[in-house]
Amino acid sequence: MSEQWLNEGLYDSWGQRFRVRKELARVKSPFQDIVVFESDSHGRVLMLDGVVQITEADEFVYQEMLTHVPLFTHPDPRRVLIIGAGDGGVLRRVLEHKAVEKAVMVEIDGAVIELSKQHLPKIAGDAWNDARADVIVGDGIAYVAEAPDASFDVIIVDSTDPIGVGEVLFTDSFYEHCARILGPDGLIVNQCGVPFMQADELHETSLRRAKFFPQVSAYVAAVPTYVGGFMTLGIASKGADPTQQDVAAVKARAKQAGVLGNTQYWTPEIHVGSFNLPPYIAKHLPSGN
Repeated sequence: MSEQWLNEGLYDSWGQRFRVRKELARVKSPFQDIVVFESDSHGRVLMLDGVVQITEADEFVYQEMLTHVPLFTHPDPRRVLIIGAGDGGVLRRVLEHKAVEKAVMVEIDGAVIELSKQHLPKIAGDAWNDARADVIVGDGIAYVAEAPDASFDVIIVDSTDPIGVGEVLFTDSFYEHCARILGPDGLIVNQCGVPFMQADELHETSLRRAKFFPQVSAYVAAVPTYVGGFMTLGIASKGADPTQQDVAAVKARAKQAGVLGNTQYWTPEIHVGSFNLPPYIAKHLPSGN
């Protein structure tokens, strides 16, 4: 970190930098390098291994789309498993759904949770103290492998890219176990990168999921700090086709859940429209459309 600026190291040939007001934490955990700093433009920022994960300014885009889309796509989500998401933002949005009875969050790096509680409290809010939340510091791969059949309705994977600590969350074995522990209408969502720069991530992940789920697709969200255009969120379902949804039906469910009107990015219209992929993205799905 220089005196005033921090450069993101995701790509060798392209990137972004932040003017740093104050470094709040710099920790080398057993799994990764963690930095939290106060920026001039985006509030507080969490970086893992030199890559931006969350900023206070735009976290709502990613968190809302990663959570509300699958929970309003599944017909009756009551049991939700979250893998990763140590900042607590996904947990917070899951618990906004009144019908959710149980939200299990498994984060491998306890240091991310503790630093987020200390330096990024706005992101999780009161989610850590919700009686429905079961926060586990442990290996998500092992948890999924050992969980009973059909024990969850929705799985949300909020991981780094398939390098380093996040790599094992993109394997055939992982998706096979996910399909096993999901109920008949179960679905899984995970980030699949920015396809303008990381097209292989969407393509390869979709092919793997297609081995175990009959419905495989993706939807998009525009997150300013994930440079390169649309971020893709891969979705795979054991039930209905996620791309065939109705705005009125989603709106009715969101109203009943108490979510409608309380978001900054997600809306029923954005929800349905996000599955309409530009051709440069759609071509990387197994169906090519």
